[in-house]
Amino acid sequence: MDITEARQNMVDCQLRTNKVTDAALLSAMGDLPREAFLPADLQAFAYSDGEINIGEGRSMLAPMTSARMLQCLELKKGDVCLAIGRASGYTAAVMGRLARVVFALHDEQDLNLKTTSVCNQLGLDNVISVTGPLEKGWGKEAPYDAIFIDGAIEVLPDGILDQMADGGRLTAIIQENGVGRVTRFLKSGAARSGRVLFDAKAPVLPNFEMPQNFVF
Repeated sequence: MDITEARQNMVDCQLRTNKVTDAALLSAMGDLPREAFLPADLQAFAYSDGEINIGEGRSMLAPMTSARMLQCLELKKGDVCLAIGRASGYTAAVMGRLARVVFALHDEQDLNLKTTSVCNQLGLDNVISVTGPLEKGWGKEAPYDAIFIDGAIEVLPDGILDQMADGGRLTAIIQENGVGRVTRFLKSGAARSGRVLFDAKAPVLPNFEMPQNFVF
């Protein structure tokens, strides 16, 4: 099977059959070369139906998981977005096909450079890679219409929630007692609400862990 056929099979067999119906999202994931965001030795697994361990505690979400999480953001062409993660930059690239501008926040400079390089090659000049502590978000360009957290978290910092625009949306995998659940948060005025959507699995991002009780 060639890579183009594998990409189309991902769309037809993993996404369409798992409640992903947004035409623009399906088109973006059907066009973007997911393999370009992986190390050479892992590119053959780019369109597998599971999470891909990239190494050093980093991973790429399963296509179905990322697609359903993105669909819940209901991205629009005028949206300003933030993608938080330490994976490959692929999710930010998909968002770049759907929104006006995406800030891709990484915690390591090499990930920043990799995302910048691949997105430039793909003509995605609206994806801007930045580096900083993931748990603090990227307040310099806030507020954001949509925020995607690319990995599981046990705690969602108030500082990131505060970077949501009025009417903003945020999706994250909230892990509790070892079980991950994709949750969508909405902001309306001063009110914020969260709703669990489906179960999902991903490694917990560093500095998003639940604080341990102090023990003498």
